[in-house]
Amino acid sequence: MRSRKPTTRWSTLADRIDAGTTAHRDRTVDALRAFAILGVVLGHWLVTALTTADGALRTTSPLAHMSALAPVSWVFQTLAVFFLVGGHVAAQGYESARGRGVSYGQWVGQRLSRLFRPVAAVLVLWSVTAGGMLLGGVGTDTVHTLLKLVLSPLWFLLVFAALTAATPLVARLSPVWPLAVVAVVDIWRFALGGPEWIGWVNVAAGWLVPFTLGAAWSRGAFTRRTPAALLLGGGIAATAVLIVWGGYPASMVGVPGAAISNLNPPTLAAVAFGLAQCGLALLLRKPLARVMSRPRAWAKVALVNLSAMTVFLWHQTAMMAVTALGLLVSTDLPGLHTVPDSPEWIATRLLWLPVFAAALTVCWAAFRTYEQGSSRPKPRPAHGTSGVPGTPSRIVASSGPAIGKTAPATDTAATPVAPTAVGTVSAVGGPVATAKEHIRA
Repeated sequence: MRSRKPTTRWSTLADRIDAGTTAHRDRTVDALRAFAILGVVLGHWLVTALTTADGALRTTSPLAHMSALAPVSWVFQTLAVFFLVGGHVAAQGYESARGRGVSYGQWVGQRLSRLFRPVAAVLVLWSVTAGGMLLGGVGTDTVHTLLKLVLSPLWFLLVFAALTAATPLVARLSPVWPLAVVAVVDIWRFALGGPEWIGWVNVAAGWLVPFTLGAAWSRGAFTRRTPAALLLGGGIAATAVLIVWGGYPASMVGVPGAAISNLNPPTLAAVAFGLAQCGLALLLRKPLARVMSRPRAWAKVALVNLSAMTVFLWHQTAMMAVTALGLLVSTDLPGLHTVPDSPEWIATRLLWLPVFAAALTVCWAAFRTYEQGSSRPKPRPAHGTSGVPGTPSRIVASSGPAIGKTAPATDTAATPVAPTAVGTVSAVGGPVATAKEHIRA
């Protein structure tokens, strides 16, 4: 007997995941998280280029050669959404932990261990790889370039971990205060000639702004659309003023060779742009909720969230692996090793994206267990869970009640969860275990 068509199996899987999701889960939180993750991945793949120069690999960017591409960074620089969702989940999780009598030490220890467990695999593999490359005669400049690409995304985890640990202190802090700190630091740096090192204060203050907005969201501050619309409009206006008249660069990511980076450390322009992003994300909740009510759309988002940290940690490695394998060809491959200074480079780069995605899939298959853990929660009886026979468990809410619904009194955050780039997403249990079986089939 022939196996069912892939589309039929996917439809069955999507229906099972949808049926196994608790009714009060706010699926828009997961959708925003997935959007932020994929934005970072695609952004890095599009604006990071490795070229062969002087016998070594060096990093450059199409933004350094074609400044008109700066608006591309407005689409793919989604870190503010990361921290918005992270603040929402952290504040909500801490409040529910307090309600259950869980101590702060237990709560933060559990969250941080889930966050950093997948990092160990990256560090071990690249430590061994770097050592082997140096012993094999690879130039230190090439090794430094590759390690910088791998390790640079980890700063995000360090900042996010620090803000998560500080959740009891900052959960009710008004975003106005860290925003004021960012403004004062930038005035000191750029208008008064202050030291460059003072800008690193904005690494904490700048990302604390969307984090505290997320915490306010968890308290119901954005039940009406007006505050979110003000964030969007005010953020756009402030960003435009700062770029046009304030001298800030238009690109919202760092550009090699540029005198000022909006991201490293964050500037007032980057924070203002983040406010606009957060406002837009909050305004899109209802449309996203409608889309997420469709089983196929929701299943894709659920599966991305289950492996969010794996995707985030390994996407640069996937790109570099493809680039390194391309060096086996006797000539530089367009869009992979060539200088990104023309529209032709952009066109060929787009053709490489599916290859990067395939390499990332290999990394996901090899290292996802570090994120999801080797043990799975025992499935619940089929009856009395989701109401769907044969669905052994349900996707447990960790992101709060859905729009217009009230969460039940029982807190579900205690259920074992899998880590993501900006918080935690609940272990999907039976449906996703079945999902993996279908995918492998």
